Amino acid sequence: MGEWRTKGYWLWIGLVGTCLVLLVGFNGQRLQQVELNGIMSIAHRGASSYAPENTRSAFRKGLDLGADFLECDVHLSKDGVLIIMHDETVDRTTDGKGFIKDMTLEELKRLDAGRKFGDAFEGEKIITLDEFLDEFYGKIGLIIEIKKPKLYPGIEEQVVTLLEKYDDLSNIIIQSFDVESMRKMHALLPDVQIAVLMKPSALLLSTKKIEDLTSFATYINFNISYTNKWLVDQVHKYDGKVLVWSKKDHLLIAKSYQYGVDGIITDFSKWPANDPNLLVQE
Repeated sequence: MGEWRTKGYWLWIGLVGTCLVLLVGFNGQRLQQVELNGIMSIAHRGASSYAPENTRSAFRKGLDLGADFLECDVHLSKDGVLIIMHDETVDRTTDGKGFIKDMTLEELKRLDAGRKFGDAFEGEKIITLDEFLDEFYGKIGLIIEIKKPKLYPGIEEQVVTLLEKYDDLSNIIIQSFDVESMRKMHALLPDVQIAVLMKPSALLLSTKKIEDLTSFATYINFNISYTNKWLVDQVHKYDGKVLVWSKKDHLLIAKSYQYGVDGIITDFSKWPANDPNLLVQE
C-alpha cells in the first residue's frame, strides 16, 4: 500500500507538471548547444557586452560577430540632430550630465562615450543617426528605435527625411514602444518595416489587438519573459513576425526555439553570433 501511495504521489506530481507546461507553453528544457538556423540575431545597441553601447565600436563589433541586424536608439538634440543613445540623458554612458534635448550636437560631441565602459575606449564619441547610416547602411540590417517620441515632437518626420536619401529600405526596421508613433511612421513611410515593442502587459493581448498591430507593423516584439507560444502563434497567424529579448533569462535561446520566434535581440554577452555551436547564456 505504501509503495502504491508513493507511485500515486509521483504520478500526481507529473500530471500537475504537465499541465503547467501546457499552460505556460514552455517545458523548461535546457538546450546545451543550439544553432541560430532560421532565427535572426540582432546586436542590441551593437555588441554592447564587448564595447560601449550605441557607439561605433559596438556596432563594428556586432558586424564582426556576424549579427544579422544592428539595433540603435535615437533622440533629438537641441538643434534638431538625431542622436544615437539609449537614455534621454547623457549621465549613465558619458562623462557629461544633462538631457540630450537640452544640448547641441557640438556640446554632445565633446563628451566621452567610452571611458566609463573601459580605458581602452577612452575618447569614443557619440554618433548621429546620419553617421550610423553612412557607415553601416548596405552592410547589415539596421533597426532604429525611436525613444520616447513624445519628448521630441516631429522626430518621426526627421527620421523619414534622413531615410528618404536611401533607395532601398528593405533591410531597415523602425521600432518603438509608442504604438501611435509607429502607426504614424507607417503612414509617413509605408516602404519601411515597422516593429512595435510590447510591455509586460503584452500577455493580455487579445487577438483583435494583435490583428490591429499587424495591420501596420511587420514585427511585434516581446521580452521573452512576458510571452508564450500562443502569443507568437497568434502574431504569425496574422502574418506578423516576432523578435524577443531578455536581460536575465538564461533560457533565452531555448525558449526562442520552443516558441518559434523569428529573431533574438541580444548584446552577445556569452556567445558570438557566428559560432556554429552557440551555448545557452548563463
